[in-house]
Amino acid sequence: MSEYTATLATVSRACPLCGHGDRSRVLVEEAYDPGRMGQFAFASRKLPEYMHYRLLVCAECDLLYASPAPAPETLDEAYRTAAYDSAAESACAARTYAGLVRRILGRLPGRNGALDIGAGDGAFLKELLALGFTDVAGVEPSAAPIAAADSTIRPLIGHCPFRAHDFPAGQFSLITCFQTLEHVYDPLQLCRDACGLLKDGGAMLIVVHNRQALSARLLGRRSPIFDIEHLQLFSRRSAQALLRKAGFGQIGSSVVLNRYRASYWLRLLPLPGRLKQRAIAAANALAVGRLPITLPAGNLAIWGYKTGAEQENCEVVEPHHVGWTSSPSSAHETDWKSILRVRAGAEAGS
Repeated sequence: MSEYTATLATVSRACPLCGHGDRSRVLVEEAYDPGRMGQFAFASRKLPEYMHYRLLVCAECDLLYASPAPAPETLDEAYRTAAYDSAAESACAARTYAGLVRRILGRLPGRNGALDIGAGDGAFLKELLALGFTDVAGVEPSAAPIAAADSTIRPLIGHCPFRAHDFPAGQFSLITCFQTLEHVYDPLQLCRDACGLLKDGGAMLIVVHNRQALSARLLGRRSPIFDIEHLQLFSRRSAQALLRKAGFGQIGSSVVLNRYRASYWLRLLPLPGRLKQRAIAAANALAVGRLPITLPAGNLAIWGYKTGAEQENCEVVEPHHVGWTSSPSSAHETDWKSILRVRAGAEAGS
């Protein structure tokens, strides 16, 4: 029996986007073996396990969501202790995400203040700095990717879930959240809180899996997006509704073209485990595994702006925490001003 089994107490819930309580539209029943849960169960870019909770389709907003799902208080520990082995893929993704930011740079109120929610090893924070952003910070609930971060970036990452009350309102020009909203219990509250932290005219940029993408339709339940970590999966309609309901305006969207090494694409193929491992090993031995390949992986970029008309809907709710747990944990406290002080000291010494 896995050490992670005991942490996954589940609760029933209504749709986390619109609150609709009809649970009759079941897309797939639970496929979950607690004995297979290990240190990578809640790790980013892992080998697909093809396990998931019972997934329901909301008739009102088109969100696909898990119910029952892990209780909020269980998620913090699951992510805190998750392993990490995807630094190369993180760097690839960060470069892709930097390209998305370049599309909206001209619309931002400036480049002072940027926050990345679910920052991992901080690879994207490095890209933000290269784009000219100042007062950059990230939050990440898992210890392992922070430990793997570049020593110059690690001080910018708070080891904690996202908590709006850790930051002053109106602090940021840009808030990003890449392939993280599927993992949190209350994605709508997270986006509402993010809106309250933005300056007028500031933007939130998210990347989510598109459950209606061609790859997801072709692979069905063998698609890697059906995963024990994913408490909800979005379509373009539901992802845009998420930002709209959170108080954002001028919402845009685009398909994301991801560029990863061939070995990572092999990870995602629905092959038997041993065959997949042999294929990856052979590709790496021949150096083919390191070749970069650009493909539409079934991801969507959605962005929206905090405008005057929406500002009244963007108030930060505190001390409510909406990330991976239901209340702040004293063991993972962070302070925005202390992050800035550490960074200022590092810059002064360079």
